[in-house]
Amino acid sequence: MKKSVLIAVCLILAVSQAFAAGGGQQGASSGARAKTALNFWTWRTEDVDAYEKLFASFERQNPDIDVVQTAHRNTEYNTILAAALNGGSGPDVFLARSYGGFEAFAQSGYMAALDGLLPELKNFADANRKGCTSIADGKIYGVPLASQTCVIYYNSAIYSKLNLSIPKTWDEFKANCEAVKKAGLTPIGHGGKDAWILEIMLGNLAPNFYGANNFYDRVIKGETNFQDPAFVGAVEKLNELKPYMPDMMVGISYDDARALFINEQAAHFIGGSYDATYFISENPSLQFDIFLPPVAKAGDTSYVSVYSDGSFAMNSASVHKDAALKLLKFLAGPETGNMFVKDLKMVASVPGIDTSSEPFITKVLSFQKNATPYIFLVGFRYDQPTGSALVQSALQGMFGGQLSPAEVCKQVQDGVATWYKPFQK
Repeated sequence: MKKSVLIAVCLILAVSQAFAAGGGQQGASSGARAKTALNFWTWRTEDVDAYEKLFASFERQNPDIDVVQTAHRNTEYNTILAAALNGGSGPDVFLARSYGGFEAFAQSGYMAALDGLLPELKNFADANRKGCTSIADGKIYGVPLASQTCVIYYNSAIYSKLNLSIPKTWDEFKANCEAVKKAGLTPIGHGGKDAWILEIMLGNLAPNFYGANNFYDRVIKGETNFQDPAFVGAVEKLNELKPYMPDMMVGISYDDARALFINEQAAHFIGGSYDATYFISENPSLQFDIFLPPVAKAGDTSYVSVYSDGSFAMNSASVHKDAALKLLKFLAGPETGNMFVKDLKMVASVPGIDTSSEPFITKVLSFQKNATPYIFLVGFRYDQPTGSALVQSALQGMFGGQLSPAEVCKQVQDGVATWYKPFQK
């Protein structure tokens, strides 16, 4: 049986395949006893091989279960999954988005609540459980998989060649970018064609200028809003970096931006802790490291945006719930946590995992000591238009020259205020 099926087809074909797959099939094993085919869906196409090794271990421990992995493009995943679940089909176990990204699925009855089924969830940190806890009913609908941190990557070989020091302040960061530009390289490998990476840029660089946790707490309560001068000023800081990004950056895709960094044409990449594994796999000789987001003035605390990046969920319509629950228990265990740390170079949500052998993870964890929520994902994706969709589109407009920073913030505020009750006082 061939696994790791990568689907990159149109929606109609994807949905028809999902319907044909059903909630799992019975396939003949090498012996007389039938195996349960457990369908698992993911949007992490780059992690397929690591999951295959993990599932092979699970299958050795559970020889009556065969996990069939299907990876969809991340930009198409939600649409394909929603269509399949709505039709009473789809996977038995799947990666679910976090926060508002899963809320509609849970409240539509497509996801099984796991509180009473998996006592292991009690051991997970509250911050990780929050990403898969419904704000409507307070139930937990997934096994948290990893926490992600917005980080700034830099090419250490370029830094050494140009005799650059790790920047701590905004002015130092811009000075480094200017030196890289004079050397004929791209200072910041970034783009805006895939609008979500513009939100990543904001999550990386803006908190130290809008006030990090203090602003987040106030805006959640409706005590301020996204037209606050501090937030507008933070967006203005992003606009200052336009000269250091590729020409026509709004036409540069996420993959193209990563390629600039991987091929050592760009000195910096503004991304997430999840990017490290891909960089290593594509260019094992690449010399890179990360540094904290620059602050306004020397001595200020540098905050990093952190979020719970999805969970392992169970289809409430699965006809193989017992097998699915066995897999979820396994995914909540140390073998899965070790896979995230050692193979994916991510901060595992599974508690008690030793990270001492992974310097990159150790460094990311040290950054998380001053963490702030990844603002639009954590707080403003629970209705339409989501804060993320609004800020992504507005930032495309700013980097394309159509919107000013103040207009970006007004567009975001006006959109969120249509549904966010604290803004309607």
